[in-house]
Amino acid sequence: MGMSITAALNRLESRMVGPFRGGMVVAVAGHPTETAVFYMGGVGGVWRTVDAGSYWEPLSDGFLNRASVGALAIAQADPNIIYAGTGHGCLRASAGDGVYRSADGGRTWQHVGLRDTQHIGRIRVDPRDPDDVLVAALGHSSGPNDERGVFRSRDGGRTWQRTLSRGSRAGAIDLSVDGEGRIYCATWQVLLEPWATTSGGPGSGLFRSLDGGATWTEISRRSGLPQGILGRIGIAAAPARRGRAYAIVEAAGGGVFRTDDGGDTWVRTGEHRPLWTQPYAYNHIVTDPSDGDVVYVLAQDVWRSADAGVTFTRWATPHGDNHDLWIDPRDSRRLIAGTDGGAAVSLNGGRSWSTILNQPTAEMYQVRTDGRTPYRIYGAQQDVGTNGLPSRSPTRAINRLEVEDVGGGEAGDIAVLPDDPDVILAADHSGYLTRYDRRSGQSRAIEIWPEATGWAQDGTPPRYRFNFTLPLVASRHERGVVYAAGNHVFRSTDRGDTWRQISPDLTRNDRSKSWPPGTAIGVDTPFVRKLNYATIHALAESPRRKGVLWTGSDDGRVHVTRDRGRTWKEVTPKQLAPFTWIGTLEPSHHADGVCYLAAHRIKHGDERPLLLRSSDGGRTWRSIAGDLPSDAAARVVREDPVRKGLLFAGTETGVHVSFDDGAHWTRLGAGLPTVPVRDLAIEGDDLVIATHGRAFWIVDDISPLRGDLPRAAAARTLQVFAPRTAVRYHAVRLYRKPPLPGHNWRIEGATSVTWTEITTPHGERRDHFIDAGQNPPDGALVWFHLPAEGTVAVEVADARGRV
Repeated sequence: MGMSITAALNRLESRMVGPFRGGMVVAVAGHPTETAVFYMGGVGGVWRTVDAGSYWEPLSDGFLNRASVGALAIAQADPNIIYAGTGHGCLRASAGDGVYRSADGGRTWQHVGLRDTQHIGRIRVDPRDPDDVLVAALGHSSGPNDERGVFRSRDGGRTWQRTLSRGSRAGAIDLSVDGEGRIYCATWQVLLEPWATTSGGPGSGLFRSLDGGATWTEISRRSGLPQGILGRIGIAAAPARRGRAYAIVEAAGGGVFRTDDGGDTWVRTGEHRPLWTQPYAYNHIVTDPSDGDVVYVLAQDVWRSADAGVTFTRWATPHGDNHDLWIDPRDSRRLIAGTDGGAAVSLNGGRSWSTILNQPTAEMYQVRTDGRTPYRIYGAQQDVGTNGLPSRSPTRAINRLEVEDVGGGEAGDIAVLPDDPDVILAADHSGYLTRYDRRSGQSRAIEIWPEATGWAQDGTPPRYRFNFTLPLVASRHERGVVYAAGNHVFRSTDRGDTWRQISPDLTRNDRSKSWPPGTAIGVDTPFVRKLNYATIHALAESPRRKGVLWTGSDDGRVHVTRDRGRTWKEVTPKQLAPFTWIGTLEPSHHADGVCYLAAHRIKHGDERPLLLRSSDGGRTWRSIAGDLPSDAAARVVREDPVRKGLLFAGTETGVHVSFDDGAHWTRLGAGLPTVPVRDLAIEGDDLVIATHGRAFWIVDDISPLRGDLPRAAAARTLQVFAPRTAVRYHAVRLYRKPPLPGHNWRIEGATSVTWTEITTPHGERRDHFIDAGQNPPDGALVWFHLPAEGTVAVEVADARGRV
């Protein structure tokens, strides 16, 4: 499409609307001397607080090509130098593209290599030399690759040398340095497939270096450690106690182990099973740098021991699923914790924490809107639950009091009844379903089948299987009709009170890949966690024809019915390899028989975009991936209901738009951060975006995209686009007392806001309200394309032509 349309799309604006409920954080660090400055990295990039967690700001936007950050390290000798490793070892986020370095405290970043590592578990910097860096690179999670292991740079990332390799199927996951020159490293062999996570193998082990990481000696088979197959290992040296280190080991006979002789011999001190629950996702261990007897195990809970790992007690953090804990070497009361609900700071040893309700890093799975004016936005957030919030607030910003839980849970779909938008159906994994009434605030369970997760002791599977993100559809053609799907499709005519199965099993039903779920632990075999697989993930109703439904399964089958489910026809595209994940099906608003499909093979190690279109009811399909980047795996495609041929795709790095039905694609821009996009919705003239790591965003008024923007941009002509219908909203008149010192913003009038600088101690600008979603602009929006720089005068006339 050329650079001109790209530049035009970059001129569009988007706004973040919330919710401010933190997402997954797996890497945290504190500034060595400035006690209020902390950093976090996770699904939404690198963030910093300069006031001990009261306010967080993104640092990496515009610099990192991938949003997921798995490791952070601040150089003690020069705290302005920070290293960030992308991807992360908990394997629940998008792949990264290597290591980034900042030389100015995080204000700017430079890519410094290791592009194909994909997942980085830990970075350590020599406390005396900020250019001497060690990286623990796990590598590809879903297949073999060469760039994995331990890498060392002596020149700040300009060049790298691999110093520890465990082959093409295992990488490094953890690094720890003691005060005597020892460095410990844990390696991990893991394979993440669509149907299972396989942890452990000959590549997993524990290593020690005595020369700064240049050479390594395996110590996995030293006395006291498990001698069978090893899975994931966490390692933490205790600088305050000579020769001491702790390890948490996934193995038959695993648990917490301690060495007091630098790794030569070990003793198991903690075998309590909750210490290593779901070790493929946790197995993190941290020591107090000033007290060698104090050790923390991070898992679903945090467990603290004050007697060198002999006994453990629960230690409270603001959220469960804990992944990192940084303790100030100079003051153990100064902490920062990273959890699945965000990052929190403590200055009193964990007795109290800063809030996690001030971080717009939510991982949203989907987005639904209710058609009101103004409309409300709904979606499930990983590890938190469901969210319902307004697209605009009558006050100055969309605040947390306007966000509500609408039932369901962290993962499932949401359906708003078209004829009664106060009634909301919400799902969660394992078949959990609820119906919520906003008028009464009441929610009730409406599961399709009780005991959806119930496996018999003899291994008999449950009656139905449900995807982690169970799909729901409220019919736009029939009042009270709702559809849901597991491995079958179900129909309710009474808003979910009762359900009827209307399809056969529409999956491959390959039992070798779906049964039984759970983890099998053995001495001589890897640890396999089977997932609930062979389920329907995509479910869509035709916006044009009653009774037409499309389904797509996580194991790569596509079906359609044209008679409300009495008969089904398989229409799986021949272009898709078996076991391809079907992300979205989008029946056309403009023509019968036309359907769009987004699929991906990320867990097969393939990030190429798979976008297809059928114009004959699924009999044949053609690719519409066009010129999308080769690593922009797509999870969703949406068709504009107004302009035929206008498509939007959500990929691992953002939103792309096509004006010619998928022949060509251009990145939307619009000020959106680089972040995976899981879902899109078009409500009126707005594009609503569900990001997996940066909450909900809205591009207000896509009228220019529906107009002749591509031609105007290419021809470099002046173009004024017809404005959409403007709505006058009632607003709450706000007053404010004289501003606090250092805060010079004010509210004026009924609806207008004067945005001026709010200066922090470091001089950064805050051009938005703290911890609240942005409202849209008021009044009529007038869009125009100006072919060159110049002065524009806009005249607005009334119905009689008077200015």
